[in-house]
Amino acid sequence: MNIIKNTVISLLLLISYAAKADVVVIVHPSNSVDFDQSSISKLFLGKAKKFNDGNQAVPINQEESSAARVSFNSAVLSKSGSQLKAYWSKLIFTGKGSPPQEVSNDAEVIDLISKNPSMIGYVDSASLTDAVKSVGKF
Repeated sequence: MNIIKNTVISLLLLISYAAKADVVVIVHPSNSVDFDQSSISKLFLGKAKKFNDGNQAVPINQEESSAARVSFNSAVLSKSGSQLKAYWSKLIFTGKGSPPQEVSNDAEVIDLISKNPSMIGYVDSASLTDAVKSVGKF
């Protein structure tokens, strides 16, 4: 019984940690566009395809199970994972959009964005490096 109780407590602590983790939205260092939560949300929901300066925008998501994605979905998009699945299912079915490309972790997001000025993504604040530019912390 103690094993189950300890497992449940550990899971709850992990979930609360993930929910409180700060997520940083990042772009290539050469990107000079000003961002706010609304403009970031529009890019990740497929409602905008370009940055405010007219250049193409390519949003990068992390895997659905990552803590960064859970925090990003909640803090920036104000949606749960299941709400986003339903949202994208509808857009895919009607041919009106497709979800952002997914990568496995913070390191992959940073690597891709540091090499491509068109990309925007997010990472855990502890993973931020000088290879990318932070445009918002949530």
